[in-house]
Amino acid sequence: MYRLLFSLYVALFHIVALFYKKAGKIVKGQRDSWDILKNLNPKKNYLWFHASSLGEFEQGRPLMEAITRTYPQYSVLLTFYSPSGFEVQKNYRGADAVCYLPFDTMCNVRRFIELVQPKAAFFIKYEFWPHYLKELNKEGVPVYLVSGVFRKNQLFFKPWGGFYRRLLKYFSAFFVQNETSKVLLNSIGVNNKVFITGDTRCDRVIDIATHAPEQELIKEFAHDSMVLVAGSTWPEDEEILIPYINNVHTEWKLIIAPHEIDENRLRGIEKLLNRPFVRYSTMKNEDAGQVECIIIDSFGLLSSVYRYGQAAYIGGGFGVGIHNTLEAAVYGIPVLFGPNHTKFEEALALIEAGAAFCVNSQNDLEDKLDTFLASNKTLTQAGENARNYVREKSGGTAKILDVLKTELFKA
Repeated sequence: MYRLLFSLYVALFHIVALFYKKAGKIVKGQRDSWDILKNLNPKKNYLWFHASSLGEFEQGRPLMEAITRTYPQYSVLLTFYSPSGFEVQKNYRGADAVCYLPFDTMCNVRRFIELVQPKAAFFIKYEFWPHYLKELNKEGVPVYLVSGVFRKNQLFFKPWGGFYRRLLKYFSAFFVQNETSKVLLNSIGVNNKVFITGDTRCDRVIDIATHAPEQELIKEFAHDSMVLVAGSTWPEDEEILIPYINNVHTEWKLIIAPHEIDENRLRGIEKLLNRPFVRYSTMKNEDAGQVECIIIDSFGLLSSVYRYGQAAYIGGGFGVGIHNTLEAAVYGIPVLFGPNHTKFEEALALIEAGAAFCVNSQNDLEDKLDTFLASNKTLTQAGENARNYVREKSGGTAKILDVLKTELFKA
């Protein structure tokens, strides 16, 4: 049944790709993948890491880099499903090859494994591709889930979820973020090799914060000002953010980095702003003292820009789900986001720690930001709570590597 339904999905996807740019990128990218895969040398001992998108890549990256530092005899193949991951990291130097993952059909899977001959596979967080898992198991390739999160409403734990439960038997070990995930796996008979190792993104954001270069123009812009950094925003976020910034709250300056940076999105933000602004790509020295808003119109800057904020707003909470909260929290600033955050372990934990706050409306946003303006003590304490949470939750990469030393890299 899965094979039939997925074949129909692939056929429909190719039709959709004729009309939608993102789907078209995936189809073309998968075709290009075969040229990349045919040029691999299986004697290089490939470890295959698969990340659906950019967020999952950031979770897997610390482990990839730790393994290649410790075991340089291995090479890394990195695959993505989404263009938002591949387009940003297609030149990632920590992998020997980067490409799209071909669709999960038996023909594609057998060809992929024959070309790569992976020594192990690492799926990040939520990746469960039935044909890949089955064929890897058939070939005796160990498979690991990294930074996994399980919730009781997932199909694995439903009475009718037998097909999905069977997929779990193909994993050699589960590295999960929390005790709840382990208990849920145990409840369906997955009792061995479930390790609580936390979220490896904590290790990643600490590394980013430690090595992030100074952005001199933004540093001058932020000097002695209250700055709100709004990261990975969507139109729904901007509808509550920008009116607050436009109106009487001139104490705040704004740095906004939309999740998508095509020209239409950038112009849409510019039309909403009635305070002096500049796009970062055209910013000059004299702009730093004259503008009150910066629009980040290039990828790769956001994680280092958060350091210049007194608070952060993370986009996606009024739509697809929030983006990375940890890369802001690591700098010791409080984090705000919308209501669609309950699937994100770190967001719930940050709220519990007094480091993050859910805003359900423009009024909620105003109340919280006004509180920060009125009480520096409240602002500072929330920021310290954020910094402490990230530090306390770091170390997951080392825990995973310790297990792999005996599970995978044993003599």
